[in-house]
Amino acid sequence: MQNPWWLLFLAVPAALAVGYVLAARRKQRNTLKFTNFALLESVAPAQPGRWRHVPIALLVVSLVCFTVALTGPTKEQKVPRNRATVMLAIDVSLSMKATDVEPSRLAAAQEAAKSFADNLTPGINLGLVAFAGTASVLVSPTTNRDATKAAIDNLQLSERTATGEAIFTSLQSISTLAAVLGGGDQAPPARVVLLSDGKQTVPESPDDPRGGFTAARQAKDQGVPVSTISFGTSYGTVEIENDRIPVPVDDPSLREIAELSGGSFFTASSLEELRAVYDTLEEQIGYETTRGDASRPWMILGVVFLTAGLAVALLRRQRLP
Repeated sequence: MQNPWWLLFLAVPAALAVGYVLAARRKQRNTLKFTNFALLESVAPAQPGRWRHVPIALLVVSLVCFTVALTGPTKEQKVPRNRATVMLAIDVSLSMKATDVEPSRLAAAQEAAKSFADNLTPGINLGLVAFAGTASVLVSPTTNRDATKAAIDNLQLSERTATGEAIFTSLQSISTLAAVLGGGDQAPPARVVLLSDGKQTVPESPDDPRGGFTAARQAKDQGVPVSTISFGTSYGTVEIENDRIPVPVDDPSLREIAELSGGSFFTASSLEELRAVYDTLEEQIGYETTRGDASRPWMILGVVFLTAGLAVALLRRQRLP
């Protein structure tokens, strides 16, 4: 409420209501002064009943609504973000060709990622990083969704998994765009969305200077949450050189990355579940909650009640109260 002192104006409709009641009682007392009730019945009009109070009641309610509108009420509203940056980092290690998710982990990830790009708030800059043994920026952050979707379609599998490099590369791309955009004391809000199905293999330790946990801590320091998606099942396998190799998902490390960076952790074992995860992320990333003006509904109610009061008064051929 921006102008609470307008609440003092509520004394006006209150005074009107009290005055109306007192006037009605005085009129009733004056009427009862007639001693000849037979004459009273012949000259006094029939009592209109309780409906005669409706116009003044509607007028009082309309004044209350207008008063509340004048106070400047506010409410939380979801507003589309602009100038924000999202880096989508997708694991393209060989384990992503596992078919435990139909038609394959990579194919499902590509389809869901393209839907995510289409549905993300248009004002957000979206970039794409692919990572296996190394990480590469395929699309720098841009509002051009066609470029991102085209790069998603052309993802190629490779050996090993360098999760830390994916985060470091994403952070560098975010910093570059923030420097270009400028225009404020604070950098535009940013987030990394990292989808992977397995444990980091390069370097071996996630606490290595180029490891995933180290990268997550740096992301935290830069104010960039990393939301991770563990995609796949515990029974996934891939065939490499005629050998069937198990490639179970690695939830613990991805959960730790999300927690260290201040992001969110998700799991998905099917295309439908992955789409649901992206829907949640779109709400989290694409919109921000702010307090906005909420006086319009009160103004509308005030006009409705005022109009109704005037209409009832005219239909009953009464003077306007």
